[in-house]
Amino acid sequence: MSPAVTAYCQLGAAILLEVAATACLKQSAGMTRLLPTLAAGLGYTASLWLLAQVLKVVPMGISYGIWSGVGIVLVSLVGLFLFGQKLDLAACLGLGLIIAGVLVINFFSASVTR
Repeated sequence: MSPAVTAYCQLGAAILLEVAATACLKQSAGMTRLLPTLAAGLGYTASLWLLAQVLKVVPMGISYGIWSGVGIVLVSLVGLFLFGQKLDLAACLGLGLIIAGVLVINFFSASVTR
């Protein structure tokens, strides 16, 4: 596997861990419940470690843009489906623009490591 493919797999794992950690943070009830708090801390730590590995190969702005953009969309979907949080039209449009931005970066930017 090429370094770029490995880096993007690590980036995907970092995103999923960050989203899971955020869901655990929600379940921690303001960090008053031990297990969800520990799970959130471990998830964030692992996510940031993976992101640090990605930064060895993929430019920082591109890595962080994808990490944060995809993370925002996934956390919003977790909130919607697992926690019953609502998304209004403006939120859905904004999330669509984030998705469009990530796609533009990945398919059209010369900055993306391939």
